[in-house]
Amino acid sequence: MTALALAVALDLVFGDPPNRWHPVAWIGRLVALGRRLAPRSPDDLAIHGSFLVLIVAGASAGGALVAHALLAALPGVAAPLAQAWLLKCSLSLRGLFGAVEVVRGHLVAGDLEGARRVVAWHLVSRETADLDRGAVASAAVESLAENLTDGFVAPVCFYVLGVLMGGVGAGLALAWAYRAVNTADAMIGYRRDELEYLGRATARADDLLNYLPARLAAWAVVAGAWLARQSAVGAARAWRRDGGRTASPNAGQTMAAMAGALGVSLEKAGHYRLGAGPPPDPETIDRAMRVERWAAALSLALALLALAARP
Repeated sequence: MTALALAVALDLVFGDPPNRWHPVAWIGRLVALGRRLAPRSPDDLAIHGSFLVLIVAGASAGGALVAHALLAALPGVAAPLAQAWLLKCSLSLRGLFGAVEVVRGHLVAGDLEGARRVVAWHLVSRETADLDRGAVASAAVESLAENLTDGFVAPVCFYVLGVLMGGVGAGLALAWAYRAVNTADAMIGYRRDELEYLGRATARADDLLNYLPARLAAWAVVAGAWLARQSAVGAARAWRRDGGRTASPNAGQTMAAMAGALGVSLEKAGHYRLGAGPPPDPETIDRAMRVERWAAALSLALALLALAARP
């Protein structure tokens, strides 16, 4: 409980460390190396991708276990603080909110080009050069909702599961194994070019690992909508109706719930349209962040209760 509470507090206060010191960046370099060493034939690419995700996840979990053992030897309060920092690096709230707030600021200032750049750099992988104000705001809200799962609920779920199974070390190992798979999916889990084969195992592993956390996060969005004085009924209705409309079985869960909570449509042209209503605007982004904060707080409270109830 202490490690988790401290990890979230450290994230909210300090945010993410520079890339040179961030374990996620190290994972990204390992995935990039694996991609450079990949063979050319589709069958070989698929086999290589399967081994790559296993190696990356195993190395991340093993590294977390080693780091936990080394950090546990630190004197006094340094040990729990260092372990909390290790857990903190597997999740991200401040960085996500910060990027979305920058997009909102550009839109309020009438700087559409700046908003497009920030969305493309920090939040989405789609082409943003031709997006209008509503589409840029939609991309920001979509990323905010989807990353409630990827950036917070899922790593916390795997940390709690590991702690319940074997203690803090196991919790850190599972959280970092998840983060490794999710990072690899963000880099190679696409249906284009050689990634159709290289990233196939990674994409399927990420879908499996996120299946339950995505639905827990969607419930948190529904409850968060009620606490933020948005439409919990609309969130539940849109989630039930539109949650399966994305190519990913998980991404649409929180996005649809968020669209219903805000009474807007979230759309990626040519791919999906979630919710019913006008496209979002800067004021909608404000409301989305309020819902997300409540949803994250509820998720944290439930995780702490689960840890407190363990024998």
